Amino acid sequence: MGSTYSQFCPVAKAMEVLDERWTLLVVRELLLGSRHFNDLRRGVPKMSPTLLSKRLRRLERAGVVRRTGTGGRTAYDLTPSGEELRPVVEALGAWGVRWVGDLGEEDLDPHLLMWDVKRTLPLDRWPRGRTVVAFTYTDVEPSARRWWVVVTGSDVDVCDVDPGYNVAASLTTTLRTMTEIWRGDRAWTDAVRSSLLAIDAPRDVARAVPDWVGVSTLGAVPRPA
Repeated sequence: MGSTYSQFCPVAKAMEVLDERWTLLVVRELLLGSRHFNDLRRGVPKMSPTLLSKRLRRLERAGVVRRTGTGGRTAYDLTPSGEELRPVVEALGAWGVRWVGDLGEEDLDPHLLMWDVKRTLPLDRWPRGRTVVAFTYTDVEPSARRWWVVVTGSDVDVCDVDPGYNVAASLTTTLRTMTEIWRGDRAWTDAVRSSLLAIDAPRDVARAVPDWVGVSTLGAVPRPA
């Protein structure tokens, strides 16, 4: 057991399980569909593998996570107890969107952004054939500056090396601008109108790209007036 609050209050008892650093972010990743260790690491890239293993074991002991093995590969799934945390995590996310809007430079991570884009793209809005959209972040070091989103039907891949396919549209912007768009802090139309984001594509494709990419699952949360 970790530290305790020594209170009978159910909130205190719940926090004995959930308030360790990174714990709720691991739960967030599981709620978003990550089941394997390396996928979980992609969602919490600044968390060490050792600490991730420790948190998963703690959640397993608490009955929040169930570990299984298939074909020699370990998978992690939320139990009914863990699934019951979904509205809690969603409410925290909505609260963060509304009331904690400041983004420091340390909050900007192209790998994490593109991982989140990959798993929440509205694929039903994309053309049925293979479609590639390229992203260039002008304020990022060269090794992480260029990304390619490849969508083929219901399959999506995000590459940091040119996959060699024809590109339907190329987006050029800063990492901060794209992060703000993805969070719903800035509208696509505002970014384009303000020349903060350029879309190089035929006119009909350029108009469609914002709908193809969309915003994050919390991007539609209304902000305070």
